[in-house]
Amino acid sequence: MLTIDELARETGLTVRNVRSHHARGLLPPPQVRGRTGYYGPEHVERLRLIQELQSEGLKLSGIKRLLGDPSERLIALRNATREAPETSEVVTAAQLAERLQLGPDDDPRKLIGKATKLGLLHPLGEGTYEVPSPALLAAAEEVVARGVGLGHALDMLESVQRHSRAVSKEFVKLFVDDVLKPYADAERWDELEESIQATRPLAAQALLAVFRQTMDDEVEATFTALARSLTRRK
Repeated sequence: MLTIDELARETGLTVRNVRSHHARGLLPPPQVRGRTGYYGPEHVERLRLIQELQSEGLKLSGIKRLLGDPSERLIALRNATREAPETSEVVTAAQLAERLQLGPDDDPRKLIGKATKLGLLHPLGEGTYEVPSPALLAAAEEVVARGVGLGHALDMLESVQRHSRAVSKEFVKLFVDDVLKPYADAERWDELEESIQATRPLAAQALLAVFRQTMDDEVEATFTALARSLTRRK
């Protein structure tokens, strides 16, 4: 259980923000013991959901309507769409330099800064970094070990993130229009949660299958062009 000051720190808000959300009816009342109100995990979850909805451009008045009667269901559905996060790891700058094979001509500050901007690293201070996705860092290590420069590998990651985000937005919009609205309007919440849990892996499978096809096409086209170039030289 958290006091209002602790709740504000936990969610990155000010006490004034928390009180404002409570006054607007966006936040359930705390459990009062004596003269002190205490907040639990459901309050933290609600405030983080409000922050996410605000980041998507929703106004507080619209968020209040959205969090009306089925707010717990909405939170449950949001959680059902998410993958379990990886267990992060902490590394030092020296370990990063070794694992990513930084050479004397590389600018560690610039490269680590770009990796941080892409979300591959989170600085913790005193030369240490949190790695939210060790699998992604391992992939970067493997690419570098195969001879690709780290700068080029990070450029590729940036491009993959950009295109992946665009595909994700298209898929989510399609899902909301064709699945979420009909189920929600009919209040078939249990069926909706099952549908969400089944559909996300299908989207990942479809994306991987399409990527394999397009990658094969690009490889074939590249080697055909190289073969023609070598033939002309002869």
